[in-house]
Amino acid sequence: MKKTLIISVIMLLVAGTATLDARTKKSAKARKATATQVIYTGDIANKVIGYNGTTPLNITVKNGVIENIEVLENQESPAYLKRATAKVLPQYIGKTVTEAKKLKADVATGATYSSEAIIKNIQMGLDQVKSSPSKKNAATKKKSTKKRR
Repeated sequence: MKKTLIISVIMLLVAGTATLDARTKKSAKARKATATQVIYTGDIANKVIGYNGTTPLNITVKNGVIENIEVLENQESPAYLKRATAKVLPQYIGKTVTEAKKLKADVATGATYSSEAIIKNIQMGLDQVKSSPSKKNAATKKKSTKKRR
């Protein structure tokens, strides 16, 4: 009877530990799946000048996809800035970071300097996006498996 009771308790403990481990892994995957980053370009692109000065942005990236690009306070003419953002920003929204980095975006006619400043800010901001640890580990593994001559 004691042996049966002890075995039952051990089995319950093992089952509970496995369940807890599965929940923890699932929770970590859920957190990783909803990783959101907001990149502020005001500091990293402070030398990028549009027509009247810098054009800082907040770039929101969720799960490796650009969700939003917000133009922050700047000195650009509102009419030209509106034209530039209407042309440039939709080209990036919804794209993965990799796709966006390769994109040769069109500029808005009549708002070339503002458009080019926004594009350069976006490109510099995307260079700051942190990739997931699993991708970094895969890249590291590839490097370490190369044969040395």
